[in-house]
Amino acid sequence: MKTYRNFSTERLTLRPTNIGDAAFIVDLLNSPLWIQNIGDRNVYNISDAETFVKTKMLPQLEVLGYGNYTVIRDSDEALMGTVGLYDRAGTEGIDIGFAFLPQYFGQGYALESAQRTMQAAVQEFGLKIIGGYTLPSNKASQKLLEKLGLKFVDMRKMPNDKEEIMYYEYRVVEVLSVPKKVN
Repeated sequence: MKTYRNFSTERLTLRPTNIGDAAFIVDLLNSPLWIQNIGDRNVYNISDAETFVKTKMLPQLEVLGYGNYTVIRDSDEALMGTVGLYDRAGTEGIDIGFAFLPQYFGQGYALESAQRTMQAAVQEFGLKIIGGYTLPSNKASQKLLEKLGLKFVDMRKMPNDKEEIMYYEYRVVEVLSVPKKVN
């Protein structure tokens, strides 16, 4: 079995989501803000969650080497949320996404884990452009995307959606070395 990278921050471990996270995935995908901001994914029990992980999360990880990461607090091993780099069907490029259980809001965990994910995207996976999508009503997500260095680009429709959502983008700037003047 192939192994994939975990990532760490001062307080957190980010590891690829796996089938053993099914109970957590049920809780996360049925939290009120997930439903409001991301939508109902029809994951209502452990079996649904296991299928969701197998069919929606693991295939991208196996193909690209990155995908959805479960965010774990090191101090007590609490599964708090997810962050990831996604190659979504019907969109161009890779985008960053994040979601946390409500009891972990407002403590900097989303920013900390998303910053580490952005760092991995650029330094370890070689991504040059990273997108981000959010609803116009999701001010917290917009603020986080902006803290990560993404800039609003335009309004877009996701495949099979009726409403337009906000698209943000981060582009890696290549710094060219300039020869020093010789006196």
